[in-house]
Amino acid sequence: MSTRVAKGGRLIDRSKTIEFTFNGKRFQGHAGDTLASALLSANQMLVGRSFKYHRPRGIVASGVEEPNAIVNLGEGNKHEPNQRATTTELFHGLTATSQNHWPSLEYDVGAVNGLLGRFLTAGFYYKTFIHPRPFWKHIYEPFIRQSAGLGKAPDPETRDPDHYEHFYAFVDVLVVGGGVAGLQAAKAAAVSGKRVMLIEQTAHWGGRAVVDGGEIDGKPVDTWVNDTLQALEGMENVRIRSRMMGAGVYDHGYVLGYERVNDHAPEIGGPRHRLWRIRAKQIVTATGALERPLSFAGNDIPGVMLASAVRDYLVNYGVSPGDRTVVVTNNDDAYRTAIALKQAGLAVPCIIDARHEGGGQLMKEAQALGIRVEMGHGIAKVHGGKRVSGVSLCRQNGEGNVLEDIDCDAVAMSGGWSPVVHLWSHNGGKLTWDADKAFFKPDPSRAPIGDDGKPNVITAGAASGHLRLKDLLEDADNAGKTSAGLEAASDAPTGSDADEVALEPVWLMPSGAHYGLRLKAWLDYQNDVKVSDVQLAAREGYESVEHTKRYTTLGMATDQGKLSNINGLAILSGALGADIPNVGTTTFRPPYTTISMGAITGDARGDLFHPVRKTPISDWSIAHGADLEPVGDWRRPYTYLRDGETRETAVIREIKATRESVGLLDASTLGKIIVKGPDAGRFMDMLYTNMMSSLKPGKCRYGLMCSENGFLSDDGVVARIDEDTFLCHTTTGGADRIHAHMEEWLQTEWWDWKVYTANVTEQYAQIGVVGPNARKLLEKLGGMDVSKEAMAFMEWKDGELAGFPVRVYRISFSGELSYEVSVPASQGRALWDKLMEEGKEFNATPYGTEALHVMRAEKGFIMIGDETDGTVIPQDLGLHWAISKKKDDYIGKRAQTRRFMDNADRWQLVGLETVDGSVLPDGAYAVAAGKNANGQRNTQGRVTSTYYSPTLEKGIAMGLVHNGPQRMGEVIPFMKDDGETVVEAKIVNAVFYDPEGEKQNV
Repeated sequence: MSTRVAKGGRLIDRSKTIEFTFNGKRFQGHAGDTLASALLSANQMLVGRSFKYHRPRGIVASGVEEPNAIVNLGEGNKHEPNQRATTTELFHGLTATSQNHWPSLEYDVGAVNGLLGRFLTAGFYYKTFIHPRPFWKHIYEPFIRQSAGLGKAPDPETRDPDHYEHFYAFVDVLVVGGGVAGLQAAKAAAVSGKRVMLIEQTAHWGGRAVVDGGEIDGKPVDTWVNDTLQALEGMENVRIRSRMMGAGVYDHGYVLGYERVNDHAPEIGGPRHRLWRIRAKQIVTATGALERPLSFAGNDIPGVMLASAVRDYLVNYGVSPGDRTVVVTNNDDAYRTAIALKQAGLAVPCIIDARHEGGGQLMKEAQALGIRVEMGHGIAKVHGGKRVSGVSLCRQNGEGNVLEDIDCDAVAMSGGWSPVVHLWSHNGGKLTWDADKAFFKPDPSRAPIGDDGKPNVITAGAASGHLRLKDLLEDADNAGKTSAGLEAASDAPTGSDADEVALEPVWLMPSGAHYGLRLKAWLDYQNDVKVSDVQLAAREGYESVEHTKRYTTLGMATDQGKLSNINGLAILSGALGADIPNVGTTTFRPPYTTISMGAITGDARGDLFHPVRKTPISDWSIAHGADLEPVGDWRRPYTYLRDGETRETAVIREIKATRESVGLLDASTLGKIIVKGPDAGRFMDMLYTNMMSSLKPGKCRYGLMCSENGFLSDDGVVARIDEDTFLCHTTTGGADRIHAHMEEWLQTEWWDWKVYTANVTEQYAQIGVVGPNARKLLEKLGGMDVSKEAMAFMEWKDGELAGFPVRVYRISFSGELSYEVSVPASQGRALWDKLMEEGKEFNATPYGTEALHVMRAEKGFIMIGDETDGTVIPQDLGLHWAISKKKDDYIGKRAQTRRFMDNADRWQLVGLETVDGSVLPDGAYAVAAGKNANGQRNTQGRVTSTYYSPTLEKGIAMGLVHNGPQRMGEVIPFMKDDGETVVEAKIVNAVFYDPEGEKQNV
């Protein structure tokens, strides 16, 4: 039997029929339907089962707040659980199944849990499953594991065939919500000429107003919406996206948007979902309001729905959930539903209004249509099992004595409205309780603050607490102009709708009812949380709303409390004898509604799950014999092999060519992190062991970073760009880690410091030009003065070389005259080609990481990860000179004062030379007399780096040796890998080559 009415349905095309299946049964809907409206049109009232008691569940809402109609979509590799039927647009071939039942939706053995309700009250799992008795564990654990979770997880052996992507957007004003408030706010802001982006989570514009009626500037609402939308589409500075949800608002104007690109039409191809990362100077949240249910016995029976949802399905899709609908309310808005049903030719046996004086203009219109209105009354109980069959009428101020039974097959309930304040609250916006309208609304005096110290999130329309068209549009117009920096004006569109009488807060119906095991009034439909559960939590001492939430699971369902939280809060307040604002609210956390894992992942799956990074020069290196090695996420050339060469001979050739003339190194992989802001110098002093705030612009300084435990974690050269800006070079493998380290401290410890960081590692190519002829090669390119007088050691300058815009750092990791030339990544390969071409005269030779490591070891420079292992402090490496005595603090300083760290009796860095000139084994331990408690030989040190030095023509090594610096010249034994052979090595200075630094300072 179809419940589709003969006429109406503004969003559907009745000429186009779409076939789909639900639980294996074939159904039909129309183009424009949602899965929910199509199921209702087929009179499929039962759509699921509740989580705990497996009670029958029907559709209760029409949008993202729906807690009941949660289904599995698709089959095989297209299977996806926990999707809302109310937001799933119908398409050909859609396959859906209901969840949380066995063996079938209609006959579910899990419903026996309802008979055990006496034992499965709130907190039963805390009280029952606390004893570690094996007998009980073996009895209940298998059942708990089997019943946990909703929906059916996708088969891990299948692969999602769809693809997903990430987009970035930068705008002046972002407006979230495409109702009339959002449209007007976007239009008001766009007049300024600033970049405006407007997003709407549904496929349609205008929000509730186009359903509820009224006029704007003398036009029907839908006409005004179409005109406004057309005007916005014609503005070049405005970007509009539908089917895109504002998922979360974060610091610095950062917003996540979630776009469902082709869920409604899989055949069109392209990405399925898109995650937007938006930066906005100002954010306007025109997110509307959600209707609240009422709490009365049986309010969860299929057919009991929100009054606004009944109206939505009727007006938008031409569907009615029943032929005879009773409306129960505490406010005027629900009368619109009764009037719409009556005008569609459907019966409304009664409007039950809890207010003793009833409503205003809308009530009179309903009575004029012949609809019976009972004022000061409520519902004592809803009759029915798998769908509504009637209601019992009672007085609202009483204990539920039945006055009359009324036959009906649907109930439309309205407990008032709550502004959608989630996005406002995500970034710290505070709320205030409006006692007259019985809802929490944003407090403009405690708005989220942007980087400029001014509010950067503004609410508009119903999200601000304005529910009338006139007030709503004026507020939206003001929000749009304020966000764009315009003066407020009195030229907002004029809205008009029916006058309304104030609502009367109703949290229980009837007010004196006692809801226990027999009479069940539901708050959280999915998680089976009753009014009596919250009252029990209060009696058992759970006075905090957050504790009550966890004890009862109120608001922890997939709708995240969008329907249940305010009613549950009011019940808790009443049980505690406290005012609602004093009890407070739970925390609103992003995302606003669920986001697919595919959208979060984007392209990061398969080969791209952890992609190998390439520099602009990587292809050239591979084509010229690069023998690649993994370094962090990169593959760097270990050496460049020529015909007939081994790795060893190639490395020797590269070192000699660099030491004798000039070598080229692709140093693009080195981390590059910008630290900027008024407090940047202060922050840098805390990050590094040495003083960075005293560094002058144009200068460079080597620095060390430690963990909070005092151990050395990274090193690199810092360049000061200007008074507020530093560029930190990190190790290749440390860029992401160190950037995360910076952000963690800024967000958790120094959140009030004005500092911004950005990892720009891949934005620049960096080429090391190294060797005695390095300066001659750069001078040959021409364009800037690179002389010693113009650019001394540890300085940098911006300029041009061979027409390329470059930043040149006069730093050295080899001990030779060296320049590191940074250029935008897009020009990195061209600069490399130019250097190779012009460098032929000097036998310019590219060299890899092994030559780099040997040359740095010859100079005694440390390598993070070689000389450090998570237990080494700077003092162990003889780096006391890099630890400032002028600073009071830096990350790790206090840890380094602990007894076992502030102790000279440690393993410390020295150089090592074998007596026979051989190369020490990497990681070899220096053995000592005696054995330890495990029967192993005692050790007194270990090798950290070891190489054959073609420059010195012998083996060299660096190592950590017990009291090493005090034992210069001493010969100690090192054990080879076989555990038997001993190699003797002399302790020497770690700087083997050019100890005075004459070559790098020429």
